[in-house]
Amino acid sequence: MAKSSKENGPRAPAAGGSLSGTRESLAQGPDAATTDELSSLGSDSEANGFAERRIDKFGFIVGSQGAEGALEEVPLEVLRQRESKWLDMLNNWDKWMAKKHKKIRLRCQKGIPPSLRGRAWQYLSGGKVKLQQNPGKFDELDMSPGDPKWLDVIERDLHRQFPFHEMFVSRGGHGQQDLFRVLKAYTLYRPEEGYCQAQAPIAAVLLMHMPAEQAFWCLVQVCEKYLPGYYSEKLEAIQLDGEILFSLLQKVSPVAHKHLSRQKIDPLLYMTEWFMCAFARTLPWSSVLRVWDMFFCEGVKIIFRVGLVLLKHALGSPEKLKACQGQYETIEQLRSLSPKIMQEAFLVQEVIELPVTERQIEREHLIQLRRWQETRGELECRSPPRMHGAKAILDAEPGPRPTLQPSPSIRLPPDAALLSSKAKPPKQVQKEQRRTKASGQLDKSLGPNQATVMTASGDACPPQDLSPKDSVPQDSAPKDLTYHHSQESLTSQESEDTYL
Repeated sequence: MAKSSKENGPRAPAAGGSLSGTRESLAQGPDAATTDELSSLGSDSEANGFAERRIDKFGFIVGSQGAEGALEEVPLEVLRQRESKWLDMLNNWDKWMAKKHKKIRLRCQKGIPPSLRGRAWQYLSGGKVKLQQNPGKFDELDMSPGDPKWLDVIERDLHRQFPFHEMFVSRGGHGQQDLFRVLKAYTLYRPEEGYCQAQAPIAAVLLMHMPAEQAFWCLVQVCEKYLPGYYSEKLEAIQLDGEILFSLLQKVSPVAHKHLSRQKIDPLLYMTEWFMCAFARTLPWSSVLRVWDMFFCEGVKIIFRVGLVLLKHALGSPEKLKACQGQYETIEQLRSLSPKIMQEAFLVQEVIELPVTERQIEREHLIQLRRWQETRGELECRSPPRMHGAKAILDAEPGPRPTLQPSPSIRLPPDAALLSSKAKPPKQVQKEQRRTKASGQLDKSLGPNQATVMTASGDACPPQDLSPKDSVPQDSAPKDLTYHHSQESLTSQESEDTYL
């Protein structure tokens, strides 16, 4: 998938007017001369159901490419339990990552609850930390005009990204505007890298789950930490990973490896879109989301495993190879994969069980890099080292970083009475109970207008006379106390937490 504007066939005409690096110009609809079948799908409001279109739970128009039929629903009770567990993890993220990372990995393999998926991806990828370390950076990039050589290419790619999803169904809609903003901002953030068409579906999937600023920083993490070098001009990193995939296939499925070798099919012919788009254009949507959950947690080994599973089940038996007598038939077989092997439950289980580790990938990377240098010379693009998942990204974070402490969303009125601002240790509570009991017995021996004053240290002072109007009823509560804000609330305050 090259960076040339000639990729993927002829381009559709651009929307009316040039974007010129601003978000407002995209909002102008296409004129009559440039209206095509995609713009005729209607406005955002029509896509949301006002034109008798039904939308599935992922936001795709029912009956369109991308929409899915009957799915195995997670029972509501199980989903609520998972949400509660994930909220506890997210509200104490640093502690969980430091001590219970394996538990996070297992929960990512089970699937992140949809209501928290966007927030979880930000925490797993480190996008949340990047945003906190760079306040206002995205707004600065967003307001900049942008490099003209990339703006037209980005603009003409917008309508290609999930055109049957409610966010991107209309030209100039809010989804296409945000997508343009994110991609333009990245070309300014990394001008030496610019824009690659495969970044657009990555950014679009992120925008389905979070606002533009958060999506931008997650895109930065994908391009710099998870898949470094994938979107550089020469695409050297993806070529190396193609050789790594092919070498690993020999151990996973010798039959498929032998067939591809005999047909002399270059890995770039079938794996480029898989890897560069993280299977967002290949798998059913429920499978895409489950793969991305694991990808953000465990890194690129998940992408390798998915590719190996697909190759193994598409070409891994003599029966399946009967229909693949030549290169063309083999490529077509890999482009029209069986729905069974892409089905969510089957694919995820196969990926989890496939024994391909980070160490194997890195060892094979060194082998293929040495071969590359012997035959082609040094790499032109010096990419940063690849980080294998959330734990590696966290450990590589240089120096002190801001602690992630999301605020709870259960908000109380300012005049609400509160019991205590801090939890007291058990021993202190027991001491106060004994003191309270002793003072109660002492109060009984005093007159009705007398009381014992306790000092801060707990010592009793001589009784003082109190007039009836100054006496304090026992059931009255102090008015100047405020409720303690729990860090384990059941919902989240942040706007992106339930961004669907």
